[in-house]
Amino acid sequence: MWAFNGRSGNISVLDTASNTVVATVALPGKPEFPQADGKGSIFVNIEDKNEIVKLDAASRKATARWPLPGCESPSGMAIDRDKHRLFSVCDGGKMVVVDYDSGRVLGLAAIGDSPDAAGFDPKHGLAFSSNGGDGTLTVVDSGKPGFPALQTVKTEKGARTMAFDASTGRIYLVTAQFGPTPAATETMPHPRRSVVPDSFEIIVVEP
Repeated sequence: MWAFNGRSGNISVLDTASNTVVATVALPGKPEFPQADGKGSIFVNIEDKNEIVKLDAASRKATARWPLPGCESPSGMAIDRDKHRLFSVCDGGKMVVVDYDSGRVLGLAAIGDSPDAAGFDPKHGLAFSSNGGDGTLTVVDSGKPGFPALQTVKTEKGARTMAFDASTGRIYLVTAQFGPTPAATETMPHPRRSVVPDSFEIIVVEP
């Protein structure tokens, strides 16, 4: 099991049989969402460097670094294992599509504000971005030139964490109601808004 550690900028590789850390892999910056191709390669967004790092699972080493021009602060990542593509969602309303054999950027799709997670439906060739800033879910057609947005589904503000169920085609998002933002302090210069008690909800999007 590979655990990606944002604050320390590295990866902890654990042996699940013994529950011990067997390796620590250094990264060039803050990791976000990873994906595995099922053939020994792992890819991860590096949020503060605007790039993707490719790792070899067997050697536990980074083998490539690919810049993401036009992408700021990549977070969520989805994968198309048939066409060997990665979909990284970025600030500034962009999803960057990358060929993971070469690291070549194939295009930029328009998405919503403040995305966090990404998903991919291999059955229909659709990529998804959950955008907490404007409370939308962007549906992108990965099979057409330019990767156009097919639909923008209204969700709720703050609904930026997402899970896709490939067996049903459903998408699950979570959010809550938020109170005022606390005052900044020396130890917490960028505080987050507090969550209103008992306001957590799950949003289900049907195909």
